[in-house]
Amino acid sequence: MRKSILLLLLAVACAPRVQEEPAKTTIQTSQGWRPTIDTRSDAVMVYGVGGRVPLEERLASWRERGYTTHFMTGIAWGGYGDYFTGKWDGRAHWDEGQVNVAGDTLWHGKNMPYIVPTENYLDYFKERHIKRVIDAGVDAIFLEEPEFWAAGGYSDSFKREWEAYYGTPWRPQDESPEATYLSSKLKYHLYYRALEEAFTYAKEYGRSLGRDIKCYVPTHSLLNYSQWEIVSPEASLASLDCVDGYIAQVWTGTSRVPAWYRGECKERVFETAFLEYGCMASMVAPTGRRVWFLTDPIEDATRDWEDFRRNYQATYTAQLLYPQIADYEIMPWPDRIYEHLYPKAPGSDERIRVPQDFSSMMQVMTNALQHMPVTDTRPDGSAGISVLMGNSLMFQRFPVHDSYDDPRMSNFYGLALPLIRKGVPVGIIHIENLGWPEALKEVKLLLMTYANMKPLDPVAHEQLAEWVRGGGKLLYSATDTDPFQDVQEWWNTGGNAYKAPSDHLFEQMGIAPGAPEGTYRYGKGTVRILRHDPKTYVMESEEVLLDAVRDLYGPMEEKTSFTLDRGPYKVVAVLEGGEPLTLDGCYIDLYDPNLPVYAHKVVAPGTQALLYDVRKAPKAPCILAAASRAYEEKASRHGYSYLCKGPVETVNVTQIRLPRRPVSVLVNGVETPHTWDETAHSCFLRFPNNPDVVRVEINW
Repeated sequence: MRKSILLLLLAVACAPRVQEEPAKTTIQTSQGWRPTIDTRSDAVMVYGVGGRVPLEERLASWRERGYTTHFMTGIAWGGYGDYFTGKWDGRAHWDEGQVNVAGDTLWHGKNMPYIVPTENYLDYFKERHIKRVIDAGVDAIFLEEPEFWAAGGYSDSFKREWEAYYGTPWRPQDESPEATYLSSKLKYHLYYRALEEAFTYAKEYGRSLGRDIKCYVPTHSLLNYSQWEIVSPEASLASLDCVDGYIAQVWTGTSRVPAWYRGECKERVFETAFLEYGCMASMVAPTGRRVWFLTDPIEDATRDWEDFRRNYQATYTAQLLYPQIADYEIMPWPDRIYEHLYPKAPGSDERIRVPQDFSSMMQVMTNALQHMPVTDTRPDGSAGISVLMGNSLMFQRFPVHDSYDDPRMSNFYGLALPLIRKGVPVGIIHIENLGWPEALKEVKLLLMTYANMKPLDPVAHEQLAEWVRGGGKLLYSATDTDPFQDVQEWWNTGGNAYKAPSDHLFEQMGIAPGAPEGTYRYGKGTVRILRHDPKTYVMESEEVLLDAVRDLYGPMEEKTSFTLDRGPYKVVAVLEGGEPLTLDGCYIDLYDPNLPVYAHKVVAPGTQALLYDVRKAPKAPCILAAASRAYEEKASRHGYSYLCKGPVETVNVTQIRLPRRPVSVLVNGVETPHTWDETAHSCFLRFPNNPDVVRVEINW
């Protein structure tokens, strides 16, 4: 075994280098290639250097099947037992786990603590992980989930980091709002530093070998980390040249966190997913960096297959409503999706593998992502209304001080959700990105509050004031009485004596500190101040906010659905409690594993649809929708053929555009039943998938 590994390492080292470009679609897995998980994405992110099968062998197994291979691991947790037990440097490092106020270590798994990323840990991480994967031939590294729990600021290692960073004795974060704020600010810095050091090393080591190593951060959205009381660098990473982009880790598990609206707190999966993807799109919008949107057909928690399917459809639809993004992680952990057992139905004790119709539907959807175009189209509805958010949202979440609470991030949802529920495609703007000229380019009305976040520097206020002076409209809603208004920060130190950071913002625009509710002019623009914390707009009544928005924005299109055309694809979401939406035309329903063709498609309230508009399809023979990936397509005067591949033990369903009804359809040389739709001029096929290859030949 050892000899074979050495030979494999030698082969990797001596092989000609082919620079790997980031792929349009990817998956993540800790497994080597298997026929059951052959998703046919462009790339695979092979997870972790440890495991029973060496990393090099796992990489080779995927490359042999034509995949571009990348590397992924966690930076805040992972299989780093050799570090904690002392095998790396002769000293145990269990004290570098994150610890809560009770003295308990916060664990991600057995012997796997969430990490305080010390300099010593980073030395280990670079040597044992980054260097090894680059030596193994990987040219793209994904370090996921730089997470520091808001509750986790009590370990000895964190206390040492506090003293080094602030130059003062450590303060427990539960003693005051200021201690909470400073503790979270340090956690934020530690993972900013960790990613900077790890990626800088990766790029420098890669250059020493004549290679360009790409570095990406798979991360939850700022909204979700704030909801889950986790601190992470998020948008501040835009200042690091060593970061090439992100994966937006949004899925049912993050989007089903309950939110308040009209006094009711419940799951709002589509709406939350739309806002989460918006957070991530905003992070890269002005920077030109790359982001992959992730969806997951299941989630970490055990649910039934019906629940998985319903919420996968909601999150998948939400991601497609951002037409400027067309790169996707089509699924994480395909082995648990295709091979694990989950309850068959709600309340059922019977556990089964993924139902055949769901796996076919899922593969149609993932294959559609392979062809999903970037477009200049935008979701229907009143455009140019955005909500401002910033990384300090994560600094005020835990613990609660002076009885001031922000239940379920309601001060954020209070600005966004009432508009989404009116069919407004609300945008997100990161305060950290305001220095980019493009950040506010398309924004007509910006909503903001400092009830749930604080500006980390005064420059953002100068940028906002300049935007308003040029004609922008700003709606500020807050009482400015939350306990974090008084933390020792730039607005009340160093010669500044503002009672609240908003006073500094208003001063830039000639508005008196503590200004009362009202409308103010500045240059060509307008500022509207509401003296309500936004949580009242979802926990009580939204009308004050909506009236102010209507007054500032002008006539606003109010509806209960979202639609978007992306090339031949039509994306539709009808909000719960809304009116059914009827679409006339010639559409293939991609969320139905039978791929039916409709002249009239009705989308019910609380559901979504992904439709292929056959009227926009090429006239030449082509695959319109399929639960497999096609290769070597060939058309002649009287026939069409192609090869296709898909995971074993799944069923391929396909709609193929043809000039006329076929006289024969052969699958691997065997005559196969088919149906014909005269309106769509499409032939529907159903046959077993195979990761090796299936040959389809059609004649007419």
